[in-house]
Amino acid sequence: MNDQGKLRIDTASYSEQVLRWPESGRHILAQHDDDTILVYQAYRPAIGLFAAQHGYFGGDFKYTRMSWIKPNFLWMMYRSDWGRSEGQEVILAIRLRRTFFDSLLQQTVPSSFTSALYSDHDEWKAAVGRSNVRLQWDPDHTPTGHKCERRAIQLGLRGETLEAYGKHEALEIINVSDFVAEQREHIGSWKSGTLVTPAERVYVPADCNIADHLGLNVQS
Repeated sequence: MNDQGKLRIDTASYSEQVLRWPESGRHILAQHDDDTILVYQAYRPAIGLFAAQHGYFGGDFKYTRMSWIKPNFLWMMYRSDWGRSEGQEVILAIRLRRTFFDSLLQQTVPSSFTSALYSDHDEWKAAVGRSNVRLQWDPDHTPTGHKCERRAIQLGLRGETLEAYGKHEALEIINVSDFVAEQREHIGSWKSGTLVTPAERVYVPADCNIADHLGLNVQS
């Protein structure tokens, strides 16, 4: 792994990392240390550049809408087409305390009904109404956009939780758009080892009850 200068993000060859990642199951892949974790978002320049410059989300950012965060870099790349999708040109890496991130995980309610957690749809709908954090599992993707068997997590934030995230909880908001543009040139040749991505590994919440709540496939 190496440091991207001012970005303060550890990176590694994707072709080496993918060999260490689980091939299937529900896992949170993320760059994290003992205290912090990185999540990603993509915005149009008016919002993204403001956040990177000021260290919080303001200006044209709408706190009345749900905002989705993704700890998995490649899921963000798929969603934003590597920063080429309209309105997602500015890619941000947001550094959060693990304690705050775990509190988000603890509050999650799935975006669709699951009988493993709720007895019926009415109970689930009531939980959705009470919670400010939505949980969604999606297929993870390769750099070229192909689906993986492994599932990637994203969290939708609203209300007071979004206010806390956007205004107070971000330790650092990093504009990684230039890095994304540089690595975009290596997508097609990733097998050669030229594609570099943020160094990620499986993240396990400190509280095992959170892992159970999310249905994580925790590795032994």
